[in-house]
Amino acid sequence: MVATPATTATFREIQLPQQKQFDSINFPSVLVSPDILSSAAATLPEVTAAIKSEKPFLESLLREAGAVLIRGLPLSSASDFNQVVEAFGFEELPYVGGAGLRNVVVGRVFTANDAPPHQKISFHHEMAHIPKYPSKVFFFCEVEPGGRGETPIVLSHVVYERMKVEFPEFVERLEEKGLIYTRIAGDEDDPSSTIGRGWKSTFLTDDKAVAEERAEKVGVRLEWREGEIGGGAKTVMGPIPGVKLDEARNRKTWFNMMVDAYMCWDDALNDRKKAVTFGDGGYLPEEAVRGCERIFQEESVAIPWKKGDVLLLDNRAVLHARNPFDPPRRILASLCK
Repeated sequence: MVATPATTATFREIQLPQQKQFDSINFPSVLVSPDILSSAAATLPEVTAAIKSEKPFLESLLREAGAVLIRGLPLSSASDFNQVVEAFGFEELPYVGGAGLRNVVVGRVFTANDAPPHQKISFHHEMAHIPKYPSKVFFFCEVEPGGRGETPIVLSHVVYERMKVEFPEFVERLEEKGLIYTRIAGDEDDPSSTIGRGWKSTFLTDDKAVAEERAEKVGVRLEWREGEIGGGAKTVMGPIPGVKLDEARNRKTWFNMMVDAYMCWDDALNDRKKAVTFGDGGYLPEEAVRGCERIFQEESVAIPWKKGDVLLLDNRAVLHARNPFDPPRRILASLCK
């Protein structure tokens, strides 16, 4: 059964070769504008007005598909993207407690991840390692990649269902024990690492007392590493559930950063195999972790970026990743409560 395209006065749903269908629903939903936004003369105020007027439709589509890609908007800058995010009216979530290297560009917009181009970032729900995570994540393509550089996405409940079939004992223990994430955050940022955010950047302060207060608010325990190489602090998060109930859709989701931490939290200060454990401290079986990574690859969708693309994800329903890329590439992001 083929999904019925969604159409409004402003937006028209199209299909791309990379899309998949789950339960007869396009994933992701891809929209273009048949009307005012397709005109080269369209202005930014017209874009934001159209988004405001079509917000109920866009939110409904997001609930149904979990991810919506809007293509062809006349956006060229971070400032344009910031106004589009504001037009949706979602409350901002500050990036406190996250591990990725990001820099604020303008307003509520920051770089998606400044890790070196050759490094892969594996699938994860944004900030799933702490209790206060965003409900929605925006991405924007300001500069198309020279090659590769997609942001693959995958439906979390599909991953959970497959993991439960292929690794039932692992999933049972995960649901019972949860996960603990451990990361060493140095005194300074490490631009060579996918998790190189130092404690000052992580908690947006250079005051240790303030860092401790902010860490406590987001559910992170800090252990200062006085006199140790790299200094900084050990950040411990959890035990925290690795599977959650998506109440809006009444289904369980693979809501964690397990594979990303196990595969990618590896640098001069961190050992990836110690970065994530079961909630009782037990090590994860590599067979199950790599099996999960295989399922991600088999079920995911990776649509090449085009300049001006805006991708909106329901962070409770969809995991995302980053493929290595050939420069240039500039993808911006914004988080919402």
